[in-house]
Amino acid sequence: MRIHGGKKIVMEKTKMNTATIDRPWLKAYPVGVPADIDASQYPSLVALMEESFKRYGKRVAYSFMGKDITFGQTDRLSLAFAVYLQSLGLTKGDRVAIMMPNVPQYPVAVAAILRAGYVVVNVNPLYTPRELEYQLKDSGAKAIVIVENFAAALEQCIARTAVKHVVLCAMGDRLGLLKGTLVNYVVRHVKKMVPAFNLPGAVRFNDALAQGAKSGSGALKRPDIRPDDVAVLQYTGGTTGVSKGAVLLHRNVIANVLQSEAWNGPAMTSMLAGEQTIYVCALPLYHIFAFTVNMMLGMRTGAKNILIPNPRDLSAVLKELSKHKVNSFPAVNTLFNGLANHRDFNSVDWSHLKVSLGGGMAVQSAVAKLWLEKTGCPICEGYGLSETSPSASCNPTDSKVFTGTIGLPLPSTYFKLLDDAGNEVPQGQSGEIAIKGPQVMAGYWQRPDETAKVMTPDGYFKSGDIGVIDENGFFKIIDRKKDMILVSGFNVYPNEIEDVVARLDGVMECACVGVPDEKAGEAVKLVIVKKNPDLTEAQVRDYCRVNLTGYKQPKLVEFRTDLPKTPVGKILRRELREKK
Repeated sequence: MRIHGGKKIVMEKTKMNTATIDRPWLKAYPVGVPADIDASQYPSLVALMEESFKRYGKRVAYSFMGKDITFGQTDRLSLAFAVYLQSLGLTKGDRVAIMMPNVPQYPVAVAAILRAGYVVVNVNPLYTPRELEYQLKDSGAKAIVIVENFAAALEQCIARTAVKHVVLCAMGDRLGLLKGTLVNYVVRHVKKMVPAFNLPGAVRFNDALAQGAKSGSGALKRPDIRPDDVAVLQYTGGTTGVSKGAVLLHRNVIANVLQSEAWNGPAMTSMLAGEQTIYVCALPLYHIFAFTVNMMLGMRTGAKNILIPNPRDLSAVLKELSKHKVNSFPAVNTLFNGLANHRDFNSVDWSHLKVSLGGGMAVQSAVAKLWLEKTGCPICEGYGLSETSPSASCNPTDSKVFTGTIGLPLPSTYFKLLDDAGNEVPQGQSGEIAIKGPQVMAGYWQRPDETAKVMTPDGYFKSGDIGVIDENGFFKIIDRKKDMILVSGFNVYPNEIEDVVARLDGVMECACVGVPDEKAGEAVKLVIVKKNPDLTEAQVRDYCRVNLTGYKQPKLVEFRTDLPKTPVGKILRRELREKK
């Protein structure tokens, strides 16, 4: 046996040595992290979830406003909801939208949609009616699960979409009769967070659950779900400003869950055997970062996720976290910064924190320094996109310092740097980061033309970010090829903003760019040439408030007599970024 074992070790070393030729970063991998993962161990996300429901049934899966929901309860509720969804006459592959903040109904709905054989369409609950209509029409969603706070937006556009079935959730649905009733009363009548709406035929979430449970779990028709079936449509933008649905297959998300689990391994070695990991889920679950790294990875590892419905309320976030011994905290730079500077920061016991994962936007070195001083746990910056499910690279989780890089490509992931012609650049030169791996999307939903623009013939996804690689295999982003603006981790695309603002009476032409912002990383700067000299900044802001989600609204509005352009008429965005 020892001889056979010895041969196996030699083969693995040989394989590693060969792999480092193509992947020089492997030599910097932490001990215990494999070069590759096996994503074929699950045929679908359903198989992954059902394994966890069985293995961790009695464990708490989600904690929300003082109420615990176990894996077993999530199993039963999602089965009932899956039965209900199938009773609507939907067929395999139909799209079902989810438009909610971080509430227990979200993971229940995701598990139900996938178990029933449908596709999850994640929707930002802060979308305006215009933005919501576009996504529902483009995805062809036939049903939506939505929290009542945002039902008024749906009412304004539902008639122009394919949505025929609406399931309405309330914040207190899963908090029990007494507490749930109180929470719903406060949300509706005290805080007045539910604008009046009229959606005839809409069914309440708890009623849908009761209907499904009455039929029994045996009523679920189990579809044949395979690795190449679509699991999620995750909408993102592009340089054209047209939002596109990244098609994430079951095997894409499974791969990223397993890659993330392997990468986190070194940081979690000090956890006691059988000890449950506790995640902070402050990132919105509709964002692919939290969808995979919180919900799905938490499912795989039997972790507890503390659901934070409003991360902007820092006092409430810290009050909730003070009740738990948190081990893993994925977040964006702005949240780390806001919390670390909050007066109540020390009310939380941070001594159990093993991984602080920064993503969604660049982590600032000053924030990383402050976070390390206050928690003893360095921020481990990673990199990814909706198109990569999302994680593509990350700094080692056993790092003791902040590197200022996006780290090393994850297991089974290949990076290369390309010039404008698509050729790989020589060592030491900068180029567009191109990514290949099992987590890379199948393409953009019903947009083969857009897919062709970002995928190379040999299967690499062109990220639009310009990077360099150092002698140890660490990648660093130095510029952005796209004109995209990154506001607190959310993509904002200038062409979309410009298209909307150009429709405002009194605007001759306009352009927008991203400018540095201390809190959000970047902010939107809007420059307008007036058609009507009476147009005011207040009118522009009021118009944007109605037509654009909060993070897309301009922080700076500037009026000019003309826009800087090239001889052929292309706007010189770099000049717009400069202060006048």
